Amino acid sequence: MESSERKRYSRQIILSEMGLTGQEKLKAAKVLVIGAGGLGCPVLQYLTAAGVGTIGVIDNDTVDITNLHRQILYAAADVGKCKAETAVAKLSAMNPFVNLIAIPVRLDEENATEIISGYDIVIDGSDNFPTRYLANDMCVALNKPLVFGSILRFEGQVSVFNYNNGPTYRCLFPEAEEGDNCEVAGVIGILPGIIGTYMANEAIKIICGIGEILSGKLLVISALNNTINIFNFSRSADFPAPAQTAIAAVTNKIPEKDAHEILMDDLENLLESEPDKIQLIDVREEYEFEEDFIGGINIPLPDLPENLNQMSPDKTVVFYCQSGKRSKLAADLLTRSGFTGQSLWAKKA
Repeated sequence: MESSERKRYSRQIILSEMGLTGQEKLKAAKVLVIGAGGLGCPVLQYLTAAGVGTIGVIDNDTVDITNLHRQILYAAADVGKCKAETAVAKLSAMNPFVNLIAIPVRLDEENATEIISGYDIVIDGSDNFPTRYLANDMCVALNKPLVFGSILRFEGQVSVFNYNNGPTYRCLFPEAEEGDNCEVAGVIGILPGIIGTYMANEAIKIICGIGEILSGKLLVISALNNTINIFNFSRSADFPAPAQTAIAAVTNKIPEKDAHEILMDDLENLLESEPDKIQLIDVREEYEFEEDFIGGINIPLPDLPENLNQMSPDKTVVFYCQSGKRSKLAADLLTRSGFTGQSLWAKKA
């Protein structure tokens, strides 16, 4: 490592957990960032600044004017330009010691093996379920850790999948549940900066072998209410270890429906026939609850841990939300808390 590099990273190197050894690990690391958008921008900026040796940037999209309020790597003059190539040009000027590679294509089943196999860690900043499942399955097949983040409105999530054969994306979200996205529901501009920074931090910790990794943990942050919660989850028996899956994982086989899921039609029938036996709880944000009321009470997911005492063991507790993500986490949380009754989850759409 050149003396000028040591000086550049000196404030990191003096950390006892990092040292020169950790900085050299960063320099030797190869990280693939999927998506150079809202999450990808802060991830790329901080990994480049930290001195990660090789960073691949895969994105086939172009900069749009609607991106600029949150994708602050780009400027108005970049509208219409290729994101991957523009990001690499700007990041290369930021740190000439980093090898940045633009991959201006969409990740798909035909190129995923070749692209991902060339990197040590994959960071998923994509905004669609097919890419998320493909990235997950390929990382499982190739035994590579996957850093995950997602954002919507005011809420963001971060986790690390397939770390030391730990839980995978499918263990947490076994089924693709298409719901709202930022284009439809909106997103506060600073949120990707918060979540993307957390994602970059997880990648750095994995590379350097320091700290506690968010493996088997889902970090949920509400920028609206200033709440931070961590939900634990385990590896699903329905999704075997990498040695057992090989490349067949990319066939996108999805495990059967969760035993604790209740279909909306069945829930509506129960509410009509036995309303006194059901405790219905909407775990969406308050504004979602008010705009689209279907019954029950509103306890947003970030507020649930401190309100578990409101759950009645004499009734079947049913959590619901738009896509099923938050309601499933709520049901799992209640079960882990020692709740003796039955808890179910439902998705509205």
